[in-house]
Amino acid sequence: MEEPRLTTALDTDIGVPLKPVRRIEVLAGMAGRRRVWTLEQKLALVSEMERSDNVAAFAREREVSTALLYTWRRELRYAMEAAKLAPRDEPMFVPVVGGSSQPRSHDGIEVEVGGAVVRIGQAARTDLVVAIIQALQETAA
Repeated sequence: MEEPRLTTALDTDIGVPLKPVRRIEVLAGMAGRRRVWTLEQKLALVSEMERSDNVAAFAREREVSTALLYTWRRELRYAMEAAKLAPRDEPMFVPVVGGSSQPRSHDGIEVEVGGAVVRIGQAARTDLVVAIIQALQETAA
């Protein structure tokens, strides 16, 4: 009895003959090329892509990757959502929670404002310290 001949590690003998590949598409013109796209070009391609029935064919005609077109579309969607948000004038602060209950020794002073403790080292910039203390006073008031 003849042993089945496997051509790759993934082949199995299931009694179905292997079929030859019918179509191979070589994108030799796109290999190794890196282009820089302007914002106007990206927007134009994305808007044309949205009207296209076949995105893969559209991308081949313009010699651009389909993944890149989808990335540009996603970035445009994010930018449009961000433009809808109202800008915040006041700064946003995150409460700081210490990990240990015992104070660590340090060179400098401690200032408590409205329940928050700020440790100021000797090398701290004066303008930065004043800004932090003023911000804490405003939030405590």
